[in-house]
Amino acid sequence: MVAVRLYRSLGTDSASSTTDPRPIELYESLKAVQVLDHGRDGRGGCRLVKIHPVVLASIGDSYERRNEGASRVIGTLLGTIDKHSVEVTNCFSVPHNESEDEVAVDMEFAKNMYELHKRVSPSEVIVGWYATGFEITEHSVLIHEYYSREATNPIHLTMDTALQSGKMNIRAYLSAQMGVLGKTVGVMFTPLSVKYKYYDTERIGIDLLERTRDAPNTTNGLTSDLCQVGGAAGRVQDMLATVLTYIEDVLSGKQTADNSVGRYLMDLVNKVPKITAEDFETMLNSNINDLLMVTYLSNLTQAQIALNEKIVVL
Repeated sequence: MVAVRLYRSLGTDSASSTTDPRPIELYESLKAVQVLDHGRDGRGGCRLVKIHPVVLASIGDSYERRNEGASRVIGTLLGTIDKHSVEVTNCFSVPHNESEDEVAVDMEFAKNMYELHKRVSPSEVIVGWYATGFEITEHSVLIHEYYSREATNPIHLTMDTALQSGKMNIRAYLSAQMGVLGKTVGVMFTPLSVKYKYYDTERIGIDLLERTRDAPNTTNGLTSDLCQVGGAAGRVQDMLATVLTYIEDVLSGKQTADNSVGRYLMDLVNKVPKITAEDFETMLNSNINDLLMVTYLSNLTQAQIALNEKIVVL
């Protein structure tokens, strides 16, 4: 393994450093202690972390495939950054070894993997790193020091694969150097808000996995397009019924009106196009005819290709 060994002494790459190792102290009270604020955004406020399901699935898979005897796995987080949030869209695991006194990370492997990812998704940059487990150790600070050189204000994501509290807790942190004036003595990790975000294609996979939650041994296939449209229409109908129930309760005096909800309803009504039922039916029928024509042409093309392949074989 081509690796750089990180020791307890922060900022050193050699075991012969004269810097005395210092434990990482998280003070509950910061009286007479200054927080050197390098782990927050430019406005001084914490950022929001948006995580996609494929990232969580990849972390879980790397944990299941970990080497024998390894207590946890680490890896690089990829995504995009804006003024208010960090969106994590991809990740990859990085080989490492940990002992009581040191941690060795294969940084050359991490750099090569990042270069390969850049060829496929140039817009994705390094936004931080992840580790399985529910706590931040001294080794986490050393690894975070490396990623601080690869990205500005990297986030640290922890995923409790051991299910300590009965569920898979996922937390994100930003680091801030903590110490007295003129001398740094430790690092403090500030928790961030975590939000789950998904694309439409990811939602299909999530719905499929959710159906197997109660019966993990059963096999479920993807539903047809018509069933998906029917399910979406049913969900919209249920939401409209909830809205109508709320409106009727407000009008009858059973429930107090909420101004924020009223503004959302007004925006919803304004987004509905003003069109008569006859014009809507005509437009819908026209789109259906276009769809059926495209489907017919695609089936005809497939039949022609299959026929041509059989003729060539003869």
